[in-house]
Amino acid sequence: MRRRVAALAAVLAALTACGPAEPAADTAGPVAQGEAGEVSGTLTVFAAASLTDVFTELGDRLMADHPGLDIRVNFAGSSALAAQLEQGAPADVFASADENQMARVTDTGLATDPKIFASNPLMLVLPPDNPGNITRPENQAGAPSLAELLDHDVTMAVCAPEVPCGAAAAKLLDEAGLGGVPDTYEDDVRAVLTKVQLGEVDAGLVYLSDVHAAGDTILAFAFEQVTNEINRYPIAELADAPNPDAARAFVDLVLSDEGQQVLRDAGFLEP
Repeated sequence: MRRRVAALAAVLAALTACGPAEPAADTAGPVAQGEAGEVSGTLTVFAAASLTDVFTELGDRLMADHPGLDIRVNFAGSSALAAQLEQGAPADVFASADENQMARVTDTGLATDPKIFASNPLMLVLPPDNPGNITRPENQAGAPSLAELLDHDVTMAVCAPEVPCGAAAAKLLDEAGLGGVPDTYEDDVRAVLTKVQLGEVDAGLVYLSDVHAAGDTILAFAFEQVTNEINRYPIAELADAPNPDAARAFVDLVLSDEGQQVLRDAGFLEP
């Protein structure tokens, strides 16, 4: 599987070279500071659903380094998380799957100085038995277009348009003249992935990192327009963070060489 994701990433690199430029988590518990550099208490992170695996790993690493720290992560669609923050949900860190949802939070003064830490393109994914009989054109050099892959009736799942993965999917499908193709709209990208894994649809659009996480439970295609909409992920400490020291430590870990390697290993691309 790692070889397959590497091959897809290579296709993306080639295309880039050729192409144009749930409820909020409970934050109860005291916040304490120990020795210099030590953080403890409860840290609440709001993070896009596509970050589930990598932020779980990074949280585990930070808690291993700081035994007094308890990290709770609320994973959901970025638009839902931004809305929760606007409504006063207490949290320390927000990581969005695109810059638009982060702007909602920064524009209201809930966060400042977000940093881009990763990018993620969409891929076309299918159940392993390929019930929609989606195939790439024969004897074609390079990646096929999305319209060539979806050249017959298929059932398709994408994220809802207010979610970053849905906004990107809508633009790609509209560009391909396939705006009416989706049959179901899901709350976040992991819900789309689950629909495909269960064989409830013939195809879906999910992030490259989700292809990596899914392993052999799906088939995946890169397509010609894939680099037209690559989401960039920002992260920020929240202005009223109950645990600002822990928030800073988590953001620093994500931006560090160690954090960036974990992201690359999980299928994310460089910012």
